[in-house]
Amino acid sequence: MLNFFKTLFSPITAILNFIQTYFKSIVFITILIIFFGDTSTQKLQVSNLQKIDLTGAIMSSDKIIEQINKAKKDTNIKGVLLNVNSPGGAVAPSIEIAYAIKELNALKPVVAYASGTMASGSYYASIWAKKIIANPGSMIGSIGVIFQGANIEELMKTLGIKAQTIKAGTYKESGTFTRAWSDVEKAELNSVIKDTYNTFISDVANARKLNIKDHKIFADAHIFTATQAQKVKLIDKVATLTYAKDQLIKLSKVKHPIWKKEDKFDKFMDKIIQKTITNFAIYFQSNLKASI
Repeated sequence: MLNFFKTLFSPITAILNFIQTYFKSIVFITILIIFFGDTSTQKLQVSNLQKIDLTGAIMSSDKIIEQINKAKKDTNIKGVLLNVNSPGGAVAPSIEIAYAIKELNALKPVVAYASGTMASGSYYASIWAKKIIANPGSMIGSIGVIFQGANIEELMKTLGIKAQTIKAGTYKESGTFTRAWSDVEKAELNSVIKDTYNTFISDVANARKLNIKDHKIFADAHIFTATQAQKVKLIDKVATLTYAKDQLIKLSKVKHPIWKKEDKFDKFMDKIIQKTITNFAIYFQSNLKASI
């Protein structure tokens, strides 16, 4: 009787033994299927539209510039949706993205969509899009520049620490955290910030066809709701993501829209990397870096 039951359940036992023996391999294969498996027929079709995400603090432009350049070179892609949810970031990468979008928009239409926050550097990055559309609950603007630095002189005295500096150049120590900045240093830093701000508002005015003399209205670091932003002409429409996609389809003149599938593994890794960069920026951002 015992042998009978062994024989009866032997297929189940064999399966359980196999799973136990090759458990790690099964888990690995499952992960591969989740990230890379795609049973849809879309892979057999050629994508003609692409979504590029600009999310989190902008501390580097490398990843998004790579995506923009690929979209620019891909003749099958007829239009790009720039999905933005970012508070801004460092000056240089924000401007780098802005001009990459400008070049892309000259070849194929780009619609920028504010899905959450489109402020400061991320707004700068979006200004050359064919249209800017914002979610009704999004926050727009904050067109300004900031330069911050700590003064830990008193803390150093308490701990018995003294700074030693050898420098060549009057302004070489501008922005130091070991003491209060001198009036000369403040004036130097202020001239840099003002010049950066002037570049910012000039580009916004040119891209959005605004009068730069009205910068106190549309810039000056004002934070706008989507409705307010439309009134000062920083955006074109308050609407949903569906509307933004429909607008891109019309502008790109695509009859049968096929959106490029996002690589699941890359998206997963990007989220981890972006979170790490954002946290690093919050806690360890250099004192010698202006932000927009």
